[in-house]
Amino acid sequence: MKIVALGVYVLDTLVRPVEEIPAGQGSALVQQIEMTVAGTAGGTAATLAKLGATVHGAGAIGADAIGDLLESLLRRRGIDTANLLRRPAVQTSASVLPIRPDGSRPAFHVVGANATYGPEDAPWDLIASATHLHLGGPEFMGGAAAARILSFARDHGVVTSADLLAPGDPGLLEWIAPALAHLDYLLPNDEQVLGLTGATDLTAGCLALLEHGVGTVAATAGADGVLVVDKDGRDRIPAFAVDVVDTTGCGDAFSAGFLRGLALGDNTHDAAVLGCAAAALVAGGLGSEFGDFDLDSARRFAATTPVRA
Repeated sequence: MKIVALGVYVLDTLVRPVEEIPAGQGSALVQQIEMTVAGTAGGTAATLAKLGATVHGAGAIGADAIGDLLESLLRRRGIDTANLLRRPAVQTSASVLPIRPDGSRPAFHVVGANATYGPEDAPWDLIASATHLHLGGPEFMGGAAAARILSFARDHGVVTSADLLAPGDPGLLEWIAPALAHLDYLLPNDEQVLGLTGATDLTAGCLALLEHGVGTVAATAGADGVLVVDKDGRDRIPAFAVDVVDTTGCGDAFSAGFLRGLALGDNTHDAAVLGCAAAALVAGGLGSEFGDFDLDSARRFAATTPVRA
């Protein structure tokens, strides 16, 4: 599997546990502060590399210290960063995430260089030589621009997938709609599906996205697992029963496991099981990069860990 993870790259700074922000100039002691690769391209790339894929990053980061750190973390995972463009006039995208004791978290985010990337920056020859293209955050460039990249990939026999970063709403669906017909797999979360389509039922929302031309929708739903919908039917895959430390990056980890499983010949059910395993392993610690698992250990985890009732 040679995959280009193109789109949103973010450096996350995570702090846990945080029950409240101290008032004024106050301070609080915490157990852990971590800095990790994140974003719908970056977080997915990190887990794909753990699972044995050959991963090429493509996107825009700043010519700043945050960008230096982000690039070094990607390289440490064995990810090729030659097509991460450095922008001197804008900072690297970054987030600060105070993690609550229950694993949930608000976010403080700077869009930064991610907003500057478009089709004119795409590594066309690299995409044509890949087996897979994963577009993280097509909403940042817009559906028409994303469609140019995705249709090129499809024309060269490349499997295409995408995930969203922004919350869903009907206006966003109109913005990204031109890209959807060029996607083999769309990997949103349940709130995005319902917000995009206005549906009150997740299955109905996924079916509405299929009507826009998506081949398969695999919608994550937190502790409720994943719903996979395609023209042949729908399939519910339960989440694994694990103690959650932090939910950051779980959706990206699912995307990575799902795509890796498909590349290895799994059907969509088994690929989704691998995706749920990767997400559960990441949820056990802080940040998108948590865990030193590989493909074999993720498969063992899936085979031996009970699912949520």
